[in-house]
Amino acid sequence: MRRVVVLAASGVVVAGLGACVLLLPGDGTPGAAQAGGAARATAPGPADPLTTEEIQRAAALATAGMRAHLAAGRAQLLYVERDDAKDGEGARRAEAYVYDYARDELTVRTVDLGEGRVVREVTDTGVQPPPSRQEETRAAELLLRDPRFGDGVRSAYRRAAGRELGSAADLSLRGLIHSASRGACARHRCLRLFVRLPDGTFLDTSRIVVDLSAKKVHTLEW
Repeated sequence: MRRVVVLAASGVVVAGLGACVLLLPGDGTPGAAQAGGAARATAPGPADPLTTEEIQRAAALATAGMRAHLAAGRAQLLYVERDDAKDGEGARRAEAYVYDYARDELTVRTVDLGEGRVVREVTDTGVQPPPSRQEETRAAELLLRDPRFGDGVRSAYRRAAGRELGSAADLSLRGLIHSASRGACARHRCLRLFVRLPDGTFLDTSRIVVDLSAKKVHTLEW
C-alpha cells in the first residue's frame, strides 16, 4: 500500500492502462498458433500496469456490499491502483481506496485478482488522499447549488464561453485537499477548487472551501 499523506499543494491522478491484443484469423494453422502464443505472451505480469478490465473487476470486488452507500453519496470509491507491496510479489493485486464521508474514514482494500477476493483491509481516520475526479465534480455541483456563489459561477462562465453552463461537468476543475487545525475541516474531507473558464481565466475561489462530508460550502476568513 502506498503511503497516503495530506496534500496541500498538489494532486495525483491515477490512471489504468489497458492492454490491447491483436487477434489474427486462422483455423489451427501455424500462423494461428503463433498468434495465440503472442496473445498469451502479452498477458499482464505482476509488475505491469492494471488493465481497464482489472480496474473494473477490482472496484466491483472492493465495493461489494456497499453499493447503496455509494449510490447515496455516503461513500466514494476514489481510485484503484496496482498493489506494490512485497508480500504480494508474483500476484496480480490491486488496491481500492474508499472514503466514508459519514465516518470520515479511509479504507484501503487489497484485491487479489487471481483469487477474485479481498485479501487485506486497512481503515484509518485523519488520512486524506488526493481528491478523485468524481469528488472534484461533486464539489463543483455543491458550489453551483450554493445561493451565495452559484449564480456568480454561472455568470462568469456565460461571459467567458458565450453560452450557458450546462452542468458542473462542463467546468475545467482541479481540486486540492484543504486541512485545518480546527473547525469542520479538521476532520471532514474538504476541497479547495480551482476553476478554469473557457477563455483561460480562473474564477476567484481563493476563500471558498467545499466540505464534502457535510455537503456544505465554507468561506475562509482572512
